[in-house]
Amino acid sequence: MKNIGYLSVDVREGFWKAKQDMLKNTTIDAVYNRFSDTYRFDALKCKPTEQYVPHVFWDSDVAKWIEGACYVLAKENDPELLKKVEAAVDDIIANADENGYFNSHFLVVDQDKRFKIRDKHELYCAGHLIEAAIAHRDATGNDRFLKAMCKYADYIARVFKEEKSAAYITPGHPELELALVRLYIATGERRYYELAEYFVDEHGKYGENLIDATTQKYNQDDMPLRDRETIDGHCVRALYLYSAAADVAYMRNDKELADACKRVFDNLVNKRMYITGASGSTNIGEAYTVDYHLPNRTAYAETCASYALMLFGRRMFNIEQDSKYADAVERAFYNGFLSGVSLDGKAFFYENPLELDPEFNNVYHSTVRKERFPITQRKEVFGCSCCPPNVVRLLASLGDYMYSYNDEVLYVHQYADSAMEFEGMYVEQITEYPKNGNIKLKFDTNGRRLALRIPGWCRGFSIDCDYELVNGYAVISDNCGCVNVELQMPVTPIRANRRVHDNAGRIAFMRGPVVYCAEGVDNGRDVRNIRVDIRSEFEIKESEFLLPTLHTTAYQLPESDELYCVAEDNWTEAPLTLIPYYAFANRGESEMNV
Repeated sequence: MKNIGYLSVDVREGFWKAKQDMLKNTTIDAVYNRFSDTYRFDALKCKPTEQYVPHVFWDSDVAKWIEGACYVLAKENDPELLKKVEAAVDDIIANADENGYFNSHFLVVDQDKRFKIRDKHELYCAGHLIEAAIAHRDATGNDRFLKAMCKYADYIARVFKEEKSAAYITPGHPELELALVRLYIATGERRYYELAEYFVDEHGKYGENLIDATTQKYNQDDMPLRDRETIDGHCVRALYLYSAAADVAYMRNDKELADACKRVFDNLVNKRMYITGASGSTNIGEAYTVDYHLPNRTAYAETCASYALMLFGRRMFNIEQDSKYADAVERAFYNGFLSGVSLDGKAFFYENPLELDPEFNNVYHSTVRKERFPITQRKEVFGCSCCPPNVVRLLASLGDYMYSYNDEVLYVHQYADSAMEFEGMYVEQITEYPKNGNIKLKFDTNGRRLALRIPGWCRGFSIDCDYELVNGYAVISDNCGCVNVELQMPVTPIRANRRVHDNAGRIAFMRGPVVYCAEGVDNGRDVRNIRVDIRSEFEIKESEFLLPTLHTTAYQLPESDELYCVAEDNWTEAPLTLIPYYAFANRGESEMNV
């Protein structure tokens, strides 16, 4: 199985085009400017001043921005953007040491602690620099950055695999592993795959820990990966690591490791994932907890974790051709990921809760300690600003998630108005999806069958030609022609498993892949008090949010000064407006409830 990359896909109109235009017109500069303001780019010069000292993960922030910028540059000419990229690349190359090593923090702050402190993101930064260098080569045709990062990767291999002279065995924050697989694919040099394989295989064998405040589960150090039954610990670290494990399992046809990846994925999406595709039940360790523990107000639901799930899902399809992987990618993108960026593209959420109640977030406490809740308004930059550049690199490379193929079948995973052309294959999609479920495809598969994903949320569909339904894909034998698909997209009430105690007696609403929510700005105070008949009919209206809003009649209890009263059937009718979840918190501070 092979993926067709973003370079072969042109997004033309509709929802995805609007988000990519937002990226190019606003977000990419917004992130660059805030990183400049906070000295992240200056840090690459490795000359600390009184104003700043390079932080241990700043290089990763900048590297992800470079990667995303290069995805944009690969598709269109932008001299100003290229100038910013090249200036950063120049500083990285100029300040790498004789071994190829580059880390702005350890080169100037902890110079004697290189590869001695596992939890300081050293190899994590290296992984992101490698991915940036690959994107830079692809965008510019110049391999100077890539050569520099190959030298760095060779140094890492010497220290960790050959000499074993580092103070730890595997990366503290996984990411390097998947970057090394990409480096192997980009260069054809098998030693980089073998280093990725080494880290994946060694991880969890030795009970390595990070800091005293964490347990070995935090970093998946409590057992070898192939023995895992559940996904545990820090969400992003886990998902980056399992993305690499899925690559390794596929490339060496390792059934035992592949089965572990399947178990972990199934545990996540069936027992530990929010309806938005987000994951992370707690801010304590940014982590998974136990099955069905999915609180709404305190959900951590990091934007990066939704992105990492998309990376994992895309790789899992190579192992097993099942629509559940693309379903998870779609759910995470339209909901838990996109809520991480404001509608104007300038500000970001690190955490994406499923419920907000600002009035109760800052109640009086008799001590300096207080309960912790996610912030209610997006910020332009964070002290730990990993999420904004992930928005940049994902929106710029959306085409990566649309198609896979082998000798027999071309798979269409995601729908967007677009055209793909690659190695004699061609698919044109004409659609307003996910505004509606009507999709017209003109195609030439170069002799392959065409497989169209029928989303897991879809309970009714039609296709105007013969097909066979296989693992969630409608497989069409024709290899050239035109097909019309209609995915029925009614407003659908969704109920959680009874073990999700926070959602007992509650429902959510979805339309197509999009989760909806109620905000106080539309519905007044106490949105948690709203009751809806699940048989209600909804009016669908055009909106400022790219996708429509939903309107129906709901019911609320009257306001009262009584703290407790006899329960009576005195619900009164009230209009209800639901907006796409990704659009919440764009109209000022307000209550919100999924």
